[in-house]
Parts: sequence; C-alpha cells; structure tokens
Amino acid sequence: MAPRISFFVFALALLLGIASASDVPGAIKFGYSDNNGPDKWGNLDPTFSPCSSGKTQSPINILKNLTVHNKLLKPLTRNYKPANATLVNNGFNVGLHFEEYAGEVSIDGKNYELRQMHWHVPSEHLIDGEQFAAELHLVHSAADHSIAVVAILYQQNDTDPFVAKIMNGLNELAKEKCKADEIAEIPIGTLDIKQLKRSSRKYYRYVGSLTTPPCSGNVTWNILGKVRSISKEQIAALEIPVNSDCKKNARPCQPLNGRKIEVYDELIG
Repeated sequence: MAPRISFFVFALALLLGIASASDVPGAIKFGYSDNNGPDKWGNLDPTFSPCSSGKTQSPINILKNLTVHNKLLKPLTRNYKPANATLVNNGFNVGLHFEEYAGEVSIDGKNYELRQMHWHVPSEHLIDGEQFAAELHLVHSAADHSIAVVAILYQQNDTDPFVAKIMNGLNELAKEKCKADEIAEIPIGTLDIKQLKRSSRKYYRYVGSLTTPPCSGNVTWNILGKVRSISKEQIAALEIPVNSDCKKNARPCQPLNGRKIEVYDELIG
C-alpha cells in the first residue's frame, strides 16, 4: 500500500519540489468544480489573489499568427539524467517528484533544475483555439527561485512510451482510496526521462504564471511545438487517482493582456 499523508495543499512548495508532503503546512483546498473552481480561486485565500488579479496569468491560447519569431532565441538545452522518482497523487493532479538531481534546462544562460512534472487532462494551453487531450508540465527552478516550465501537448492516439514506463505505478495509485486532504505516493525507483528531451526544434515562449494556486507570476513558459501521442487508456490512468472534482483539471485560458509570445523554429533559423 502506498503511504498516505494528510495535508491541505501548499501548491507552490509542491510544484517546486522544495517541500515533501510531510513538510506542507495547512493551506486551502481548491479544485475545478463550481464551488472551488478556477473562477473562485482568487477568493479562497489572500495568498491566492494573483489567480484573479494577476495580469500575466497562464495558460493562454497561442495564436500562431500573433507570435513573434525571435532570432535571438536558442534551442532548449535540456540535460536530464536518470534519478530516483516518486509518483504522487496530490488530489488535484498526478505527477512525479524527484528526490535527487534529475538534470536541468538552460534558458538565456541560466540553469533551471528539474524538480517535478505533472499532467493536466485535457490540455491547459491551446494552439489556435485547439485543446489537446493532455498536457505535461516539467517544472524547473533556478538558484534564485525563478521558475521555468517546459510544456508538452498530447493528442489521443498511440501509446506514449514515457507514460508506459509508469503505468504499473499509476495502476497502484488508482487503488488507493485517499480522503480529500490526503495524498498517496508510489516509489518508482530510478527513472530515465531522456525520451522527454526529444522534439525541441520548435517552441513557444512567454512569461506567465503557475496554473494552480497561488498562481504566482514571472514563470518562463516554453511550450513545445511537437505534439506527442497518448492512448485513451493512459489518459484514464492519469484521471482515475485524483479527486472527483479534479478529473478534468485544466484551468481556462487567461487574457494575454498585451504579452508577447515568441517562437523558436529551427527550420526558420
């Protein structure tokens, strides 16, 4: 049986992987239903106020004809390595937390260490109004605590090789009957994530926020242009463990408010 830990989510600490479940102090429960959904987040707690008042929020609808090709952008340099990982159901999404150094991404000369990754079903970001079957967020943080996220979009089709690696763990997670204020953890052991380094020849970049409370800003988003495939069974495996009001855990798109969306495309140069 997976260990269960009672807590109310302190989202930023978990997102960065800088606190384990046992370290998390009391906070406010949020979800995706009418009672505690995205349009209510900003009023659930003072620390969540950016969710309603922030002007640079995420996710967004990326309109290709409004993107700006920036010749100064560099390829995403991601150097990941096998690391000990734990599969976590925190109630509002399923993710992997790394208990040791798992590699980093380099952006504009700054290194951001990979802390954790988690899935949203369906996708949070849209491309020209199209929503995808799922979205994976690889969350990184730098020494100055700034955050960079690499997002991968999925269409429902063939099996995803990476998700296939953790299907046994996802099935175990689905068997855990946790209360609303608990999480479950399944140790995965050493996990090689090199498959997630592929398809970085095109990406969209903009400055946004965390997509869950406290919706903190100044997050550097990098949405890969290559859409991967994921099977119907794998999507279900990502949905089943979470709370009933979080099965569909995509925050609606937020206003762009004049922000610039840059695009790097290796084919354009």
